[in-house]
Amino acid sequence: MNRLTNGRALDDLDAQLIALFAAEPRIGVLEASRRLAVARGTVQARLDKLVARGVIRGFGPEIAPAALGFTVTAFVTLEIRQSRGHDQVAAHLADIPELLEAHTITGTGDLLCRIVARSNADLQRVIDLIVSYDGIERASTIIALSEQIPYRVLPLVSAAAE
Repeated sequence: MNRLTNGRALDDLDAQLIALFAAEPRIGVLEASRRLAVARGTVQARLDKLVARGVIRGFGPEIAPAALGFTVTAFVTLEIRQSRGHDQVAAHLADIPELLEAHTITGTGDLLCRIVARSNADLQRVIDLIVSYDGIERASTIIALSEQIPYRVLPLVSAAAE
């Protein structure tokens, strides 16, 4: 259950706190309290609440797949055999390290996946792994040529705090 502050999911302090930890994840609670000019306990309590509400899902490093040698990004739409259900397909997909995320979707497909590969030839290997499961009937792949806007949430955080 999300608790709203003044009818909003976030207030200005929450937004500032999220932005600060997004920019400098190793900053620490004490330094964050100094920079935001609030008590250390306030920062800790706010972080705890944001984590408990699921707003903040982690403090880990952001990884760039291309820096690890996975220079090809693709989006794959999967059509699945409905009798098998989404859960079994998702369990199969979770075993593929190159599959970064999967979402149940509306429209012509059933699942949309973001995958990475080391090359176009390696992309074929990853797609073959994906479709090797009997519950997947068809895959349609789109290769990303370049990233125009990287995954981001800070503009959304700012909008939520307004």
